[in-house]
Amino acid sequence: MNSEIQLIWQELQADLHTPAMLWQILVVVVSLGLAWSINGLLRAYVLRYARESWKIAIGGINRVLFPLSSQLFVSVGALLLQEWQHTSMLRLASTLLLAMAAIRLVVYALRYIFAPGSWLRTMEHAIAGLIWLILAFQMTGLTQDAIEVMESVTFKIGKTQFDVWLVLQAVFIILVTLFVALWLSRMVENRLMASQHLNMNMRVVLTKVVRILFSLLAILMALSAVGLDITLLSVFGGALGVGLGFGLQKIASNYASGFIILLDESIHIGDIVTVQNHYGVVSELRSRYMVLRKLDNTEVIIPNETMVTDLVINHSMTDRKVRVQMAVQVSYETHLEQAMQLMLEAARTQERVLADPEPSVLLKGFADSGIDLLLNVWVADAENGTAALQSEIYMDMWRAFKKHNISIPFPQREVRVLNTAAAAGSAVEDAHKEMLDK
Repeated sequence: MNSEIQLIWQELQADLHTPAMLWQILVVVVSLGLAWSINGLLRAYVLRYARESWKIAIGGINRVLFPLSSQLFVSVGALLLQEWQHTSMLRLASTLLLAMAAIRLVVYALRYIFAPGSWLRTMEHAIAGLIWLILAFQMTGLTQDAIEVMESVTFKIGKTQFDVWLVLQAVFIILVTLFVALWLSRMVENRLMASQHLNMNMRVVLTKVVRILFSLLAILMALSAVGLDITLLSVFGGALGVGLGFGLQKIASNYASGFIILLDESIHIGDIVTVQNHYGVVSELRSRYMVLRKLDNTEVIIPNETMVTDLVINHSMTDRKVRVQMAVQVSYETHLEQAMQLMLEAARTQERVLADPEPSVLLKGFADSGIDLLLNVWVADAENGTAALQSEIYMDMWRAFKKHNISIPFPQREVRVLNTAAAAGSAVEDAHKEMLDK
C-alpha cells in the first residue's frame, strides 16, 4: 500500500468518531443536494432552448453533470476544511464521484453507438465492474503489485517476447481507439442519414463505408501505438484474399452485390418487387441480403447475389401505381352497356381505387356460357394487398347485378344420345360396300 493511500486510511480511522467526520459527511450531503438542484434546473433550461443538433452532446453532458458538479462542490469543501481538520473522506468521495462520472459517460456512449440488446446491458455491467475493480486496486494500493505480477508472466511469439501487462495495454488501447472511431462514425452517419440532398441508397452506402474506414483506421493506429509492425498485416491480407477467393466466395459476392444494388438504385426500401416466386415490399437493404416483407407479413431473406444474377420484377421502380384486373362473365341476354356501367360504379366507390388512371371495363370475348368482361382498376398502395379490394368490388357488383336482374351464367353442356343399334348396322353396311368395291 503506497504512502498516500495509507495516509487516507489512517485519517479515516482517526476521524471515525470525531466531529471532523460529521463535518465531512455534512459537506458531502450539501454537495449532493446542490448538484442535484443545479442539474435539474440546467437540464430543464438547456433542453428547452437548445438546438436539435446539440441534443447528442447535451445528452452526454447531462449524464456526467451530476457526479462532476458533486465532485466540484466536494473539492471546494475539502479546500475550506483542510485548514482545520483532515479531509480524507472528502478525497475518497471525490474519487468515487469521478469513477461514477466515467461509468455514466461510457454507458451513454455505448447506447449511442450500438443498438439496444441484452449483450449491450452485459457489456455495460462488465465495463462498470472493471472501472470499480481498477478503483478498488488503486485505493487499496495493490495496483503496483498486480502490475509486477503480470509483467513477470512472459511468453514468446516468434522472436518477440511479450508479457501479460503488455497484452492488456495493447487490448485496452485497441478498444479505446475503436470505441472513439465508432463514436465518430455514428456522428457522421447521423448527419448523412439526416441529409435531404442524398437519396436513401447513397446514404446507406456512405454510412457503411464511413464505419468500415473509421474502424480500419482505428485498428491500424492502435497497432502502431502498441508498437507492432503494420507490415506484418500484409501476410494476413494475402491469406484473407485467398480465403475470399475460395472459401468465402459467396459471402464476398453477396457483399459486392449489395453495394452494386445500392449504387445503381435499381431497388429502394419500400419498393414492391417479385423475386423468383416471392412478392412483397422491400423492408430492409443490408450489406449481404435484402429483407422482403410479403403480404401475409412473413419476411423473406434474399441474398443480394440472387437479385443481381436472377430476374427481379420491380413493380414500383418508376411508378407506384399497380393495375388490378377482375374478370366477370354475364349471360348473353344481358344489357352490356348497363352491366359495364354497374361494374364501373362498383369500382369507383372504393377509396383505394385511383381516379387517374380511371377504372375501365373491356369486352374480352364471347365464351361458351356467356360474355367475358374485364374490369381494370389502379391502386397506389399495392403493398397492402389487393385480395380485400377485389372482394369488396365483387360484392358491390353482385348486389348491383341482383338489383338489375343481370345474371352470371354457369357452365352448360348439351349431350346428344344416338341410337346405338342403328349406328352399328350402318357401320356394318358401309364396311360391306367398301369390300365389294375393292
